[in-house]
Amino acid sequence: MRDRQITFGGGALDRAGLVRRDGSAVAALIARPEARVLPVWRGKPLLAGADRDRLGWLTPDHPVLRLADNGLVLLGLSPQGPRLAADLSAWEPPDLDAAALAAFSDPTEQHHPDLAADHRFAELRGAMTRLSALDAECAATARAILGWHRSHRFCSACGAASVMAEAGWRRTCPACGTHHFPRSDPVVIMLVTRGDRLLVGRSPGWPPGMYSLLAGFVEPGETIEAAVRREVAEETRIPVGRVRYLASQPWPFPSSLMIGCAAEALDDAIDLDRTEVEDAVWIDRATLRAMLAGAHQTMRAARPGSIARHLTERWLAEGPG
Repeated sequence: MRDRQITFGGGALDRAGLVRRDGSAVAALIARPEARVLPVWRGKPLLAGADRDRLGWLTPDHPVLRLADNGLVLLGLSPQGPRLAADLSAWEPPDLDAAALAAFSDPTEQHHPDLAADHRFAELRGAMTRLSALDAECAATARAILGWHRSHRFCSACGAASVMAEAGWRRTCPACGTHHFPRSDPVVIMLVTRGDRLLVGRSPGWPPGMYSLLAGFVEPGETIEAAVRREVAEETRIPVGRVRYLASQPWPFPSSLMIGCAAEALDDAIDLDRTEVEDAVWIDRATLRAMLAGAHQTMRAARPGSIARHLTERWLAEGPG
């Protein structure tokens, strides 16, 4: 299967890993006139423009950044200059819709009065395919790393409050000296085929009619290939033979690395574990084509920008093999 650019993975951001440890060097980057900061509110990046098709970058001295928790995180160096992120989750907008915030894809937007009218905090899932490759990578990185800071405020070794270090890429416990580093959770996502048919399923809570590829977390001590076989067997009881790697995608919901694999099914009899999936079916290329076009009566394809969409579109385009 030919590779091509995947959302969140093609921005070529220079992450400046060697600079993070030098506090004076980081301060110098922040002081540069071309430095910009991306505010994120409860996982929503600041988006700009009538179509929300670009990030709402602010200068480091913008008044709204006084609300930032912890400080600035250095995302890296772009051709336009240093790029950083700040968590504004402490801000409390009026008239919050709690139910919408908890939805699979939150349609609401939040506007801070100190920002331009077209600058809104909005769900990244809905905007990810409209952003440039660099903006998408920066938004995904900012969402994931700031989410990690919010959920890891205390030391897992002694329970004391930890503090941000290394420009946001480490937390240190002042009480016991333990260092904590952000992690990405590896998730296998499987293009399971048998002949000229593809296995798709849906989880409870997904939007009505949405079907995607099977996926699951890699367990400690497990290879990628073993995780593919285990997850497919657990969810559908289908045995899998050959497994091969296809592509990967950072997925900041909240902080995963999606590892796309092709898997050859050894049987096609589905025996669902409904604690894992709500439904799973075999589909042919004509059905997938209708789903991707939005023309199927009851089934919808995975959303654009996801690795599931990328893999299924490539499988369809390459035809029977």
